[in-house]
Amino acid sequence: MFTGIVQGVAQVASIQDKPGLRSFRLQFPDGFAQDLGIGASVSCDGVCLTVTELHGDNAADFDVMQQSLSLTTLGALGEGSPLNVERAARDGAEIGGHPLSGHVDFKATLATVRQPENNHVMRIQVPQPWMRYIFAKGYIAINGASLTVAEANRAEGWFEVWLIPETLRMTTFGDKQPGDTLNIEIERSTQVFVDTVRDALDERLGPLMPALEALLRQQGSSPEELAGPLPKLKGLS
Repeated sequence: MFTGIVQGVAQVASIQDKPGLRSFRLQFPDGFAQDLGIGASVSCDGVCLTVTELHGDNAADFDVMQQSLSLTTLGALGEGSPLNVERAARDGAEIGGHPLSGHVDFKATLATVRQPENNHVMRIQVPQPWMRYIFAKGYIAINGASLTVAEANRAEGWFEVWLIPETLRMTTFGDKQPGDTLNIEIERSTQVFVDTVRDALDERLGPLMPALEALLRQQGSSPEELAGPLPKLKGLS
């Protein structure tokens, strides 16, 4: 498990392709790998990887399966590429972000970047089926960093996060440009809640669900919002 508090930026030192997988050697910031052991877990841009070999105090090897390469941004990394890293949380450690598994759910695209004074706003375009799990003020993990959703637009399929200077200093986000791809892990308790509500509605309403969903979409709502007060439907008394 990870906390989503990025501990530094590593660089890809070398890449070696092997049958069925790709091996990365990562160069870590000073002090990051102290007491790191073979078999330890490290979040690399939000992907949980296992140390397979150590090289001194600041470098380690990781093997990544083809499926992980295709489902995450790791497949696009080259030598010199930077990535956010965090070591696995220890018992009793302060959870400054929110619990993360290191299992990326999907890739999203950085749509725009705005830079108001002392802030850095990223708008992220999301594949539509995943927007049901993203709510304003809720947690989200982007490239392994625990962040709070500032705004979410389900109809247009995007959400925004605001980053302070310290987050930019400790992560790779300051270098990201529109069009870049990001790893996203949704908050698990939100997923469980939303899926439970959807399953309950589907079980009870059955054949009526397609018509109800279409009606709710016309009103700018969704089945998930039925977990709270029912939306007021136009034209109905």
